[in-house]
Amino acid sequence: MKKNFLPLILLLFLAASCIPVEFPSTEIPPTVTQIPFFASDTPAPIIVPATDTPEPFIVPITDTPPAPQIETSTPVPTAKWWDVYFTDPTTINNPDVFTGSIEEKLIQLINSSQTSIHISSFEFNLTPVAEALIAAKNRGVDVKWVTDDKNGLGYDSQPGRGQFALLTEAGIEVKDDAGRSALMHNKFWIFDNQIVWTGSTNITVNGIFKQNNNVLVIRSSDVAYIFEREFQELWSNQFGPRAPSTVNTQWTILEGTPIQILFSAEDNAVSNLIALVNDAQVNIRFLAFSFTDYPLAKAMIDRAAAGVDVKGVYETFGSTGIGSELKTFWCAGVPVRQDGNGSFLHDKIIIIDNSIVVTGSLNYSSNADESNEENVVILDNPEIAALYLQEFEKLWNQAHDLDAGLVTCE
Repeated sequence: MKKNFLPLILLLFLAASCIPVEFPSTEIPPTVTQIPFFASDTPAPIIVPATDTPEPFIVPITDTPPAPQIETSTPVPTAKWWDVYFTDPTTINNPDVFTGSIEEKLIQLINSSQTSIHISSFEFNLTPVAEALIAAKNRGVDVKWVTDDKNGLGYDSQPGRGQFALLTEAGIEVKDDAGRSALMHNKFWIFDNQIVWTGSTNITVNGIFKQNNNVLVIRSSDVAYIFEREFQELWSNQFGPRAPSTVNTQWTILEGTPIQILFSAEDNAVSNLIALVNDAQVNIRFLAFSFTDYPLAKAMIDRAAAGVDVKGVYETFGSTGIGSELKTFWCAGVPVRQDGNGSFLHDKIIIIDNSIVVTGSLNYSSNADESNEENVVILDNPEIAALYLQEFEKLWNQAHDLDAGLVTCE
């Protein structure tokens, strides 16, 4: 797969070297023609956003094709453009559990923000984070939050909650998804139009201190613009599959790392993940809170049959229920386990060929793909992938094999 992908990177960089890239800080990046994230012998199909009558995909012909969006600024020598964090539920009884936690990392970003903090996040019950956001608001930072109607604002009156009320009382605007039956399930934060925080982690006590979750922080104005454009759609009440898709411009390259961003429901995220899985040559690992999408499971099983090493860990709750694909994997002879966390394994991670990482808020289900508001980050970076593989191995070793008496294979 790497052999096929290298020429694509070279083409992109050659294009960038011929055409200067200007990315003003106050505008959305210009439209560019989508280049498939991964080259393969069989090019991935172009996904057209769902509408009542799909428009044909037409590539505009120009004398000079637009250049890809590539970070050109010189990085700080001692800094890197990414950070990866994992929760550690084993520290829950530690009296100093806050130190080094994801909550502490998030508050550090809040405290260092100068102009804006725009949030699209499912639920919330951490008072220290609320206090940090209020302090940011008081020093002139533009703070806005889009959440779910039921699991966000609707739950704010329950015991232990009330953090959204603290924000609104301090003059911070909070909106929900206007009573939709689907979920506003995103988990992303944008700081100063420069930094994006995403992953599977809800900003709650359970999400950070009891569940297995991950956070990916990306320092890139290009990536921040992609997420900011999605945030503005949500802020203007554009939800669900009829929201406009900008998938053709939702990619960039950071210091040699290709990154693609997908949003549900408008970007057909699972179809894109299936295309990635179909290109796997060596191995596939996954950690899944909910995995009920049969086509994605079938794609992984097919790669296993072709000799690719496939393994996965399911969250135990619901893993043997109706709709779960755990049985499908098990009966196909693909190694899968149920997690060993007494709370939840809440990750939504796929790692392919020791290099490609998929993370974000998207559970592998039809509801998440077709109805919810979700975000997915796909990147190709062996160093980042090594950290996710390390976490996978830890959780795989804590997990347990499925009791054969729980399922019957026909």
